[in-house]
Amino acid sequence: MPGLEFRDPALLWIALLAIPVYLLARRQGGRLLFSSLRLLPAGPTSHRARLLYLPSILLSLATASLAIALAGPRVGDRTTRVQKEGIAIMMVADISGSMRALDLSEEDLQQSRLDAVKTVFEEFVAGSGNLGGRPDDAIGLVSFARYADCRCPLTLDHPNLLLIAEDLEIVTTREEDGTALGDGLGLALERLRKSKAASRIAILLTDGVNNAGDLTPMQAAQIAESIGVKVYAIGAGTEGFAPIPTQDPFTGRTVLRQMPVQIDEEVLMEIADRTGGRYFRATDAEALREVYREIDRLERSRIAEIRYLQYEEYFPLFTGVGLAAAWIGWLLGATWLRRLP
Repeated sequence: MPGLEFRDPALLWIALLAIPVYLLARRQGGRLLFSSLRLLPAGPTSHRARLLYLPSILLSLATASLAIALAGPRVGDRTTRVQKEGIAIMMVADISGSMRALDLSEEDLQQSRLDAVKTVFEEFVAGSGNLGGRPDDAIGLVSFARYADCRCPLTLDHPNLLLIAEDLEIVTTREEDGTALGDGLGLALERLRKSKAASRIAILLTDGVNNAGDLTPMQAAQIAESIGVKVYAIGAGTEGFAPIPTQDPFTGRTVLRQMPVQIDEEVLMEIADRTGGRYFRATDAEALREVYREIDRLERSRIAEIRYLQYEEYFPLFTGVGLAAAWIGWLLGATWLRRLP
């Protein structure tokens, strides 16, 4: 029987009593002594004579079966339940005008910084390549330029989250342009503060220097530290100059202009260090993917495996077999296979 085990296997030693029980059962009854076997009538041996020791065999079988029943035969039905404790993650993405730069384009694909961020963010959430996805994590999205906006609260509905992320667009008016880094992070922290997740992180991605908003980056870092949120900061963009598509005011054509790249790395490093996170610099699309892979390795859901084991007991079966064998053995020995003294 596959999976059979015993609750008290030491009691199986009792089954060895089946041997002396068999020997004692064979010795029961009297004997008739003959001076010679020639005095016995000749002829074929009867069925009763051939089955003479069947009651002894049944009694020894009953002893063995009852010993097995005492040992507690059972088969375990193993059930495993995996309990996962997800992480609360807020993505804080810069959508200022400088995110139009094309320095995060790939060899076969020209794309803006924001397009690259959206692509890698989707891979991070849904899983692709070396990124396993975050199915158990509550993830939200905040965007910021001059003003911060919560695009999606913390949610496990990742398909809708990714649809919202795909609709992110770079600001187009001067009134909305800017980099309110502190406000963006602060809004994400407000969402994370309300989360009951054991681990909470913010991924702050920007390509500029804080120049707008009411909350300074360091004030936001202080809030993050006080509520126990780690901030992983990403500076996106090449060093030096980056090509940015702009419209020629005279011809109306789109042309590429080399614009200086300014990222306040010192502030981003300080935010990350103060909150227990890390700072990364992504100078191309593959480097941005590697940043997310590193964050994916650093922040994993806690998984606890809980095992339940339910047993199907078989001692009634062996008890029944033992009692039946003992009763049949006694009945045969007292009737059809009775031996005369």
